Amino acid sequence: MWTLDELVERVREALEAEYPGAPNGRVRDLPDRRAIRWYSTIGLVDRPLGMRGRSALYGPRHLEQLVAIKRRQAEGLTLAQIQAELVGLSPSALTDIAHVPPGLLVMVDDEAPPDHSPRPRFWASPPVPTAPPAPPPTTPAAQPFTGLPLGGGVLLLVPRALTEADRDAVAEAAAPLLDLLAARGLLVAEGSIDGSPS
Repeated sequence: MWTLDELVERVREALEAEYPGAPNGRVRDLPDRRAIRWYSTIGLVDRPLGMRGRSALYGPRHLEQLVAIKRRQAEGLTLAQIQAELVGLSPSALTDIAHVPPGLLVMVDDEAPPDHSPRPRFWASPPVPTAPPAPPPTTPAAQPFTGLPLGGGVLLLVPRALTEADRDAVAEAAAPLLDLLAARGLLVAEGSIDGSPS
């Protein structure tokens, strides 16, 4: 395949022989990049075969179409007349009109046209079903706590209900802890309103 500049060069080489040139000054002897794009837009020349980056790629049929256009313009035909003649023309008839030297139509192996197998139409396919969302993680039920006031603003939370015997045993075991907290000034003074340590 050829880039647009390479295609213009091949058209020039094809027209070097047996081309009398345009009959008037209004028609160029060689199509430029802009003219080729215009011919493609109006359907006089096929659309590019593909793209390489931002460069459009062209093949032998494009070369024959452009040379045929120039040869018919040299005969005095308008673009409308040429378009009427070339649309739907068989490949062999196009080859006869263009009369491009065979060596210019040959593409080397790395210039082979791209595979034009149809691409899947992803927007036309139904969406792939997805698995239902996982249920939200279950949170353990809140465990009730029993608060046991130890004095000095200290409250001990116990994860079960306490009996009176449990309360007495915990109060006895907590006495050394309360003494330590009092020595460090970490207890709330009796009758304190704001809860600040004494």
